[in-house]
Amino acid sequence: MTHRPAAPDTPAASSTGSDDTEAAHHSTTSHTTRPTAPPPLAVTPPHQLRTHLGVSLGGAARAWLDQALDEAAAHPGGHGPISVWELRLAEAGRRCGTEHADAARVLILHAARADTAALDRVYRQGTADERRAVLHALPHLVTGPHALPLVEDALRTNDTRLLAAAVGPYAARHLDAHNWRHAVLKCLFTGVPVDQVADLERRAHGDAELARMLGDYAAERTAAGRPVPGDLHHVLALTESAPPSPGTDTPHGKES
Repeated sequence: MTHRPAAPDTPAASSTGSDDTEAAHHSTTSHTTRPTAPPPLAVTPPHQLRTHLGVSLGGAARAWLDQALDEAAAHPGGHGPISVWELRLAEAGRRCGTEHADAARVLILHAARADTAALDRVYRQGTADERRAVLHALPHLVTGPHALPLVEDALRTNDTRLLAAAVGPYAARHLDAHNWRHAVLKCLFTGVPVDQVADLERRAHGDAELARMLGDYAAERTAAGRPVPGDLHHVLALTESAPPSPGTDTPHGKES
């Protein structure tokens, strides 16, 4: 696990502090420190996410995050009805701002060394924001397919931000061909840009069954007098490409 600097001597702001004061602070720091766009959470190593937040957050938010990460590292797993680090997940939006809250939550989950059971608990009991953070954190925390039920649950929703998080690198590595193809179609149904689908080019290469499904979907849309999503033509072109080299570790079998 990545070692982080010790928390600064200045304590984090109290969770019962004035919202007006905190809002004023964020307004001030937003003019002095212009944050850059958050990096892709599922593929950016945690130490790089930490560096990004270190230069993007204001002083009070950085102090809060340092404390939250120290708490998570010192007391991983569950302690009582709910662990301290789980409470910090719920605070992240207010403490770090909506732009950086997802990254903060991913870092807290990583610092807490959340296992599949903990991730499942946070996902099942959490808000949509917390569920999205769990999905982003999966590639950093789970090496096998044990967390696929969380991805499959997210793919059944129509929440486009949750869907975009669900089709990240963890799904690319572990979803079987049948479910992965339906995930691509779900993105087309709901308007999630297919550039959010991790490893799309390699997994779509030479996939005749995906090409058939895309053709059927395009025909249905045309027959109903509805437009065909532009992304569909992009994915269809990928299926007509040469198949990838053998020896890949991503499930890409025949449609069952």
